[in-house]
Amino acid sequence: MSIRVSIVTTRTGDDGTTGLGDKSRVLKSAPRIHALGEVDELNSVIGLWRSQPLPEAIDRLLARIQNELFDLGGELSIPGWTALREEQVLALEEATRQANEGLGALQEFILPGGCPAAAAAHLARSVARRAERAVVALAQEETINPPVRQYLNRLSDLCFVLARQLNHQAGEPDVLWSREP
Repeated sequence: MSIRVSIVTTRTGDDGTTGLGDKSRVLKSAPRIHALGEVDELNSVIGLWRSQPLPEAIDRLLARIQNELFDLGGELSIPGWTALREEQVLALEEATRQANEGLGALQEFILPGGCPAAAAAHLARSVARRAERAVVALAQEETINPPVRQYLNRLSDLCFVLARQLNHQAGEPDVLWSREP
C-alpha cells in the first residue's frame, strides 16, 4: 500500500461517499466501510489500552497487533488485496496459550473489570467481537480473506485472557458474575 494522505479535509465525502484504496467510491453506509470503521475503533481502543501501565511483553504484543490491525484495515479497503496470513492467526493462538499458562481454571463467568489495564482489555475484547460481526456481515455480500475473520475472533480471545493475566499480575481477582451482586 503506497497511498499517503497529506490533505485531510478534501470535501470529497460530503456527498455521503468515501474512497477505497482501489480508488473506487462507495457509500459511507456500505458494509465494507462499516467493517473498516469497527476495525479502526478496535485499533483506537488498543491504543487507549496501551496508555495504561503494562508489562513490556504485553505492550510489545499490542504494538504488533495494532500494526496488523492497520494491515487488516488496508485489506478491507482494497477489495481483492490480501495482507493477513494464517501465520498471524496462529501467532495470536500461541500468545493466548502462553498468556493462559498459570491462570486458574474458569469457575464462573467473568465480568469486565478489575485493574484499569484489565478493564481496558475487556473493552478491546468487546470491540473486537463487534468488528468480527461486521466482517462476517460483509462476508455475506463479498468475498473476504478467511484470516481476517479468524484474526478478529482470536484477538478477542487473547484480550479476554490478557485481562485475566493483568488482573492476576496486579493481585486483583477476576470480577465474577453472581446472581446476587
